[in-house]
Amino acid sequence: MTEDAVLLAGPLGLGHEMMARCCTDVFERSGWRTRRLDSLSLLGPVSGGVGMCVFNRLVAIPGLYDGLHFAHLRTGSRLADRMDRASTAKLVPALRAELDRRPADVVLSVFATGASAAARLKTGNPGLRTVVLCTDVAVHRLWVTEGTDLFLVTSGAAAACVRRYWPRAPVAVVPPPVRPQFYAAPSRDQARGALGVPLDGFCVLVIDSGWGFGPLVDSVSALAAAGVHVLAVAGRDRKTELRLRELAVRTARVTPFGFTDRVPELMAAADVVVSLPGANTCGEARAVGRQLLLLDLMPGHGRDNLLHELELGRAHACVATPGGVTASVLALRDQAAPALPPSPPSRWDLAFAAALGQIGLDLRLDGPGAPEPATAVAGGGRSSTSPLGLTP
Repeated sequence: MTEDAVLLAGPLGLGHEMMARCCTDVFERSGWRTRRLDSLSLLGPVSGGVGMCVFNRLVAIPGLYDGLHFAHLRTGSRLADRMDRASTAKLVPALRAELDRRPADVVLSVFATGASAAARLKTGNPGLRTVVLCTDVAVHRLWVTEGTDLFLVTSGAAAACVRRYWPRAPVAVVPPPVRPQFYAAPSRDQARGALGVPLDGFCVLVIDSGWGFGPLVDSVSALAAAGVHVLAVAGRDRKTELRLRELAVRTARVTPFGFTDRVPELMAAADVVVSLPGANTCGEARAVGRQLLLLDLMPGHGRDNLLHELELGRAHACVATPGGVTASVLALRDQAAPALPPSPPSRWDLAFAAALGQIGLDLRLDGPGAPEPATAVAGGGRSSTSPLGLTP
């Protein structure tokens, strides 16, 4: 019998979508059927629309969203609890109706609102497994609800954050989810040849991962004026894409893109990737072997992620102005550091499958280096060792 998986994602940024794609790939390679649901859409057109509007207004004033994140979401304040209750009151019935229509064996959440609602579905449905995947280094209160079968995180710090709210939470540390295309990226010269980038020049990739923060176009213009070839990705921001294309008409040093699936090739062609500190983009750049230049513009969890990426190495921070970005890029160019080797394949797929196997979900993937199944999911107060790096 074919098993079914529901993935609960959200529309904010591209990170949640990329995480959902990574999970979907593993499920479907294992013969599972999958379907993806938008957590905000399940709230209904009114509540979902209001939620999206409120979020967009908050992040438009970074200090305001920082206050919400650090004073409430991370501390688990009364406001955070009220936010959780308000969303789950609408989301749980909608999700239950969806599962009554088409049952599932597992609900995997890559979006905080969905994570809370999924855990509450287990009442009256004991056969359902609920899993949360969060790539942020500081997992906030809305991600963690008792009753979740497994939390998947990508660092020991994140595991500790989960247990801040639920000391006995079952947590597994897995490699960052990176799509296979990034481990199969072409060589630098091959990528440059395909893109028309000079082989002997310095090239950066400036990429907007969906948030629309920062002076992207002005920074691209300043870099090009300083003699740097720029691969510029606007993502789904159509206005920014048009401005980049207008800029490219005036200078051959700019190669513009909108939303594109060529990111592995673009990273391979670049010497440095200029980006927000989104965990997915950073993991992809590391897999290709490129240095990161990070903008401290993503409020809330982005502030935590920036520090984590700097601690991991191969990453630098810069002043998030056109002049600051250009100065830092030119400094990296003038260091004339040798190219960094790509990170060895982390086998995200095998680690993910092995972790889910511990809670009774059978994902059969073959391949060299497959980890042996772990004997226990790590819980508070117990020690556990396995090839997954399960936390004690």
